[in-house]
Amino acid sequence: MNVTVIGTGYVGLVTGACLADAGNHVFCLDVDEKKIARLNRGEIPIFEPGLEAIVKRNEQAGRLRFSTDVAASVAHGELQLIAVGTPPGEDGSADLQHVLAAARAIGKHMKSWKLIATKSTVPVGTADKVRDAVRQETGVDFSVVSNPEFLKEGAAVEDFMRPDRVVLGAEDPRDITLMRQLYAPFQRNHERILVMSVRSAELTKYAANGMLATRISFMNELANLAEAIGADIEEVRRGIGADPRIGYQFLYPGAGFGGSCFPKDVKALQRTATEVGKPLRVIGAVEAVNDAQKHVLAQKITRKFGANLHGKTFALWGLAFKANTDDMREAASRTVISDLTGAGASVRAYDPAAGHEAKAVFKGSKTVAIVDSAAEALEGADALVIVTEWQEFRSPDFAAIKAKLRTPAVFDGRNLYDPAVLKGLGIEYYPIGRKT
Repeated sequence: MNVTVIGTGYVGLVTGACLADAGNHVFCLDVDEKKIARLNRGEIPIFEPGLEAIVKRNEQAGRLRFSTDVAASVAHGELQLIAVGTPPGEDGSADLQHVLAAARAIGKHMKSWKLIATKSTVPVGTADKVRDAVRQETGVDFSVVSNPEFLKEGAAVEDFMRPDRVVLGAEDPRDITLMRQLYAPFQRNHERILVMSVRSAELTKYAANGMLATRISFMNELANLAEAIGADIEEVRRGIGADPRIGYQFLYPGAGFGGSCFPKDVKALQRTATEVGKPLRVIGAVEAVNDAQKHVLAQKITRKFGANLHGKTFALWGLAFKANTDDMREAASRTVISDLTGAGASVRAYDPAAGHEAKAVFKGSKTVAIVDSAAEALEGADALVIVTEWQEFRSPDFAAIKAKLRTPAVFDGRNLYDPAVLKGLGIEYYPIGRKT
């Protein structure tokens, strides 16, 4: 099948590469000339395990190409997948300017029937706006469906290749047949396509992220309560996770969620609900809890060292919002660093993948140094702060950590270690919601 993917960001690049790997001929379009030039040089602009090999393999096979040629992209694919960004506007709503620009471009250049599928995370009713935008540019027949993505950063390739479900908002049999053909290679064991109305599909994406964000914020509130009353949130987590109605997924407390999806999607869902007079009070609380949770680590540090941190230096492990990505959007590390430097401290930070991004974020800072290893971050540090759960942080040399820190203290925003072990080593341990 000839497929055009509009947008080579996180969703577009993974989608295009995986579809090409299934034998499709994929044309990836982006208006960013520098990004397309990098991709054509074999450079992958994002960190995602397994993606680089797939991109290179399918470029070499001639099934995957990258270009800024809009007319050629529209001519290429009977199926046009819109996977551009929908950043949050000032009022919290999703900014649809890139989605609608893509729709107008398709309408302007199309000469035959096209199936236009929105993979971007968009508010309910966006398909209608896409349809109107295309109609303004052409009299040629076309269809619009909703096909939201459910990719986890750090596991996106696996999620696409082995999806737990494929949500399709469509009603026309021709559209459904074509989309089933597209996803047939990824559901050989059993049927994974869930066909529903377009508006239901659009809401499903926001509802899923809202539910997951709710679980995280709920556990963070429970963790703070457990700490105040002398319970251990890890024991509580095991106790409630054993209930099959609850399960263990997304029950890990921490320093707050971030990334490109949950924060903006929670805001956009709330904005949509407010516009129709049905504000989501639970989602409002989820957002407030998460904003507060990002300050918890710094609060623990100031309780230990005092509100004035001038002259103190903290090693910080983990800058990405989660492991296996270099994405620092809305990352808890940014709040922690801001709180610490705002109190007068200096920070030496390390991340296995997000170092280059962090150097751009903190460019020119006199109080934040981005270093090249976990050990280097410890040099001259008063204490260690852990914000991201990278695998290499899970079993460190505690003796070396203790020897390098001026104060043998670890502030752990991901609960990576056993409190009893660190106590036995003479290291002060400050996790989230655990007995120490």
